[in-house]
Amino acid sequence: MEYVANQKNAKITLAIIEAIHENAAYLSEIDGATGDGDHGVNMDKGFMLAKERIQEDMDFSESLKVLGRTLVMDIGGSMGPIYGTMFSRLSRSLKKQDQITKEAVLEALNNAIQGLMDLAGAKVGDKTLLDTLYPATESYKEALKQEKSFKECLKALLDGAEAGKENTKNLVAKIGRAARLGERSKGFLDAGATSCCIILKTMASSMCEDIINE
Repeated sequence: MEYVANQKNAKITLAIIEAIHENAAYLSEIDGATGDGDHGVNMDKGFMLAKERIQEDMDFSESLKVLGRTLVMDIGGSMGPIYGTMFSRLSRSLKKQDQITKEAVLEALNNAIQGLMDLAGAKVGDKTLLDTLYPATESYKEALKQEKSFKECLKALLDGAEAGKENTKNLVAKIGRAARLGERSKGFLDAGATSCCIILKTMASSMCEDIINE
């Protein structure tokens, strides 16, 4: 059986926080092309606040819960509630698992997608972070269906996230400030899709390093 331990594994969440911190300026630069240019600043503020509240011996699911709650309460703009919902849904799905299997990860990702659709009314193709999260999850699901190893499934998640993010250049924004630009939003990466890609790729890479075979 392949799994990632939930207990005392907050380092996965801390790796995600560090990745956002390191890419804050890049995310704001991307956001500046079609939005207010503050996506990286706001993300970094919320993630670094969460870092202060996460203990290294917390369970992975508990650290995700702290991150989600912090983003809802302390980050500005629309991304706080959106990412807060995503991390809270992931946490809620995984907290029942002492041993996080590849099937449990798919359930958590699907729950996160549903939560985001319910919250913001966003759909795939609207040029949002869903355009990273959904194809990444579909790639993961396909690998799982083919009975690939946990590590291969996570690699598929990573590849799907990258492809989804890059595809936002071809989309017209339907939601958020970029929607004001209409067709002129084409040709640019979506900042939320880009931050989501960083999050998913970091999570996948960190989990790959932590897989236990029994």
